[in-house]
Amino acid sequence: MSWFEAIILGLVQGLTEFLPVSSSGHLTIAKHLFGIETGDLTFEILVHAATVLATIVVFRREILKLLQDLFRFRWNDGTRYIAMICVSMIPVLIVGLLLKDKVEAVFGSGLAVVGVCLIVTAGLLMLSERLAARRQKEGEMNFKTAAWMGLAQAVAVLPGLSRSGSTIATGLMCGTKRSEVAQFSFLMVLVPILGEAFLDLVGGEMAVSSGIGALPLILGFLSAFVSGIFACKVMVALVRRAKLGWFALYCSIVGLACLISLLF
Repeated sequence: MSWFEAIILGLVQGLTEFLPVSSSGHLTIAKHLFGIETGDLTFEILVHAATVLATIVVFRREILKLLQDLFRFRWNDGTRYIAMICVSMIPVLIVGLLLKDKVEAVFGSGLAVVGVCLIVTAGLLMLSERLAARRQKEGEMNFKTAAWMGLAQAVAVLPGLSRSGSTIATGLMCGTKRSEVAQFSFLMVLVPILGEAFLDLVGGEMAVSSGIGALPLILGFLSAFVSGIFACKVMVALVRRAKLGWFALYCSIVGLACLISLLF
């Protein structure tokens, strides 16, 4: 991988992470279009960590408030919110510990899986939008919703199945407010992604297994981080307010394009 290709993939990751269109799916599509080979998941983990750091920058005030509530060492709104995040992490933790090798194999499966999963994402978005429109009243974020969103996040390790799209759609189908679902969706991924990147770094997997040079890794990280900050500031508000039907239409078109391209 060249430094220019790393920047392109970093931009793709940063700009698509916060929309319900699957950043992992778009990374797979971009690698296919440009003929880029990354080998293992080192690059993907690194750029995901970059967008997580971008999330921390954008939501720094909310995160600081949660940490302040946590260190008061009593049950309050902040500790309740953190407890819900912990509940949401259980399914993805199980997948990470027990199915890591299988997940890595799926990431190398190509456009067929991406195309199908993008269409599934479109279906989830449309279904959640219709159910949300029928409800007269939206509820507050709770542990039940957190558990369902965590399960959706674990399933969304498949490339093309949008993590944010799946979790937001699940939260809306549970009857939770759109603004609360959107924020929780972006905050619940912080610990799993950073934890995975840290474990790979400590275990030496990034240094040993990756055939990518240091410069492309650094440039890819910076590209995803900077574009992620921009995308998060602009697009988080868009996800909270916009109708998900437009994203569903986009995912359907791209998913069908992926499947049709396999025929030619």
